[in-house]
Order: sequence, then structure tokens, then C-alpha cells
Amino acid sequence: MHPVRYDAEPAYVLHARPWRETSLLLELLTEHHGRVGVVARGVQGPKRHVLRAALQPLQHIRFDGVQRGELAQLRAAEAIDAAPRLSGDAGLAGFYVSELALRLAPREDPHAGLYDLYGQVRERLREGAPLAWTLRRFERDLLDAIGFGLDLSQEDGGAPVDPAARYRVDPEHGPRRVLSERIDAAHRGQTATGRALLALAGDRMPDSDDLQGLRRVMRNLLAHHLGGRGLKSWELMGELGRIAGPARPQSAAPTGTDDSVS
Repeated sequence: MHPVRYDAEPAYVLHARPWRETSLLLELLTEHHGRVGVVARGVQGPKRHVLRAALQPLQHIRFDGVQRGELAQLRAAEAIDAAPRLSGDAGLAGFYVSELALRLAPREDPHAGLYDLYGQVRERLREGAPLAWTLRRFERDLLDAIGFGLDLSQEDGGAPVDPAARYRVDPEHGPRRVLSERIDAAHRGQTATGRALLALAGDRMPDSDDLQGLRRVMRNLLAHHLGGRGLKSWELMGELGRIAGPARPQSAAPTGTDDSVS
């Protein structure tokens, strides 16, 4: 197997965890090679704080390395810019988008636009954009980038989505109308309005109630593609009872018990 060399390769740090006494195991989303696992040796020492700071999640870096097996060996790295300083719900959202990209993007299989997509959502989080809408857009575009996108403006079968109807979204076939006589509390909790689906398809932020419906149907879609194992961020958001309304500023204290940030 010929080694793969990374020379000044731009990347975002999705995940970092300690390994042995002085090293880190990293997952990077690179511009040209997709997701790459990397070992960064000797970065936990007292004189390596600048390098260690450049290898934290959400950080945008440029790195050198060589890969001969499953993991690349880091040779050098530097920060391209300062990572967003996120707290509260925005911090949870940053953890969520990184975990979702980590779980859905296969290693060493670049997808056109995924690197740019992560950069876009990172800047929206930095700017304090409405969290729930920011995450719905990222989920939609991530599924598109890895080949699982759906046309949310058309029903399964080709008819236009009806704004006044309710739909569940099949992971393979797209929106399927739920008959009005079957919309009880259980069905309502797994559906979204046609108006909400059309808004997402047209990249127009819907109202708060429709955002709730989009959260539910997008979570169902993502759970299907994630297989039997959910996300740590979903568990954390559920335990904390976080809320992220469509226009609440980052600095506002969480209220209520809804976890629409996820």
C-alpha cells in the first residue's frame, strides 16, 4: 500500500480525544480526502499548548501528515482561524453538527461540498444564526452531499406537496401524505406539514411550530441512516431538556423542556 501524504491540507477538527499519555486521536474533515483519522503524538506536554489548542473540535487547521495504515500520523498543524466560541445551546449545536458529520461521512471517501458545508454551518453558529433553522438546513444539505437527499417538494409518486396536508418522510421514497382521519397524537408527533417541507425545500425559514415538525421528520431520517445507534448529542440534549427557539439569542438562558436544537 502506497502511503498517502497530506501537505498543508485544510481540514476541520470534528473530534479529539486523549490517547495514551501525551497524544490525541483526531477525526478530521479534510478538503480533498474526506474524513481522516489521525494520531497526533506528543501534543499533551506543557510546551505544546499552541498545537494542542489548534486540534480542538470546530477548529479550522492546515496540517501535514502521512498515512500508511488506518490512521495518519500528524507531522505538523496550524490554525487557519479562531474556532467559534460557543456556549449553552450553541455549544450543544456545535457538538451535534460535528458528531453528525463524523457518523455519516465515511473515512477517506470525499463528498463534493461536504467540507464547504461544514464551514458554512460553523460560521452560522459563530454569527448566532437561529439554531433550530441552522441545524435543519445542515441536516438537509448533509444528506444531499452524501447521496441520501430527498425532494421534499414532491410526494412519493410525483404529486406536488400540499401545504395544508401533513406528511411523514420515508427515507427511501420521500414525503408520504398522512390521511386526516389517521392523524392522532402519535401520528402528529412523527409528521410535518406540507408547508414546513416546502419551506425547507425552498430554503425559507418556517415558523416555530413548523420547525418542530421538521425536527421530528429529520431526526427520523437521520436515525434511519445512522442505523441502530443514535447520537450522544441527542442523549445529552434530551437529558438537559434544552430549547433553542428559532430566533433566541445565544446568550439567553434555556427555558422550557423542548429539545428542538437537536
